[in-house]
Amino acid sequence: MMSQKYVLITGVSSGIGYAAAAELVARGYHVFGSVRREADAARVQQALGEEGFTPLLFDVTDEAAVKTAVSHVETVVGENGLTALINNAGIAIAGPLMHMPLDTFRQQFEVNLFGLLHVTQCFLPLLGARQNCPHPPGRIINISSVSGRIAYPFMGAYAASKHALEALSDALRRELMLYGVDVIVIEPGTVRTPIVGKFGEQITAYANTDYAPVLFALEKSVGSREASALPVERVTKVIVTALESKRPKTRYAIPRKRLTGWWLPRWLPDRWLDRLVGRQLGFR
Repeated sequence: MMSQKYVLITGVSSGIGYAAAAELVARGYHVFGSVRREADAARVQQALGEEGFTPLLFDVTDEAAVKTAVSHVETVVGENGLTALINNAGIAIAGPLMHMPLDTFRQQFEVNLFGLLHVTQCFLPLLGARQNCPHPPGRIINISSVSGRIAYPFMGAYAASKHALEALSDALRRELMLYGVDVIVIEPGTVRTPIVGKFGEQITAYANTDYAPVLFALEKSVGSREASALPVERVTKVIVTALESKRPKTRYAIPRKRLTGWWLPRWLPDRWLDRLVGRQLGFR
């Protein structure tokens, strides 16, 4: 009889996290999913069922709550350990770096990098990062972004956090070779999730800057961008591949437009790309 496989996913209240949790529960995994509010915990629990899903109430930036969650998960999984940790929780803060308050910039990193690392550190023993571990080593899947490789105007804070996550993932993967724990990065383009619609809310803080006309023009195009965004199922499918493949890649890029949104921006000379972006934004 096969032992139960356990997976922890952060940020399962909506979007990629929820879709991944639902897919893995359907595939027979028991999923622990973090949410920040009790109402979300109850809603997701009801939707996914008690047998295959256990909600964990914590924010990735709350160190005490994360440690409490570790104790609970450890009690449930016992010697089975965790098959995988999927670091999905994250935020995207928009705005021109020239005017962005440093506290806002720090918050981007607190969630997308520092919180992620703390969660990873706390759960690594359950993934097999210890001597004489009774179960096979697990995997860490970090949800990054194409912005982890390409930085566009007004998404500098988000891109910086994802660039840092890319470096952290590479270093961590090489360090964890000692225990056989793998680290895999998934880099989606714009995905059809609630995070896309928050751009308009965030740019109001910059209404009195020289960037306002460009920002509000971009806001008008958010609707069309959302319509052409990747379906969340595209990302879920890649998560399953990264989790179950015998020899997973270190990175899975899922750009919205492979040529213009992935290959060209990474291979064009910087000044060429600067001119193209500047022309699109109406900069001289």
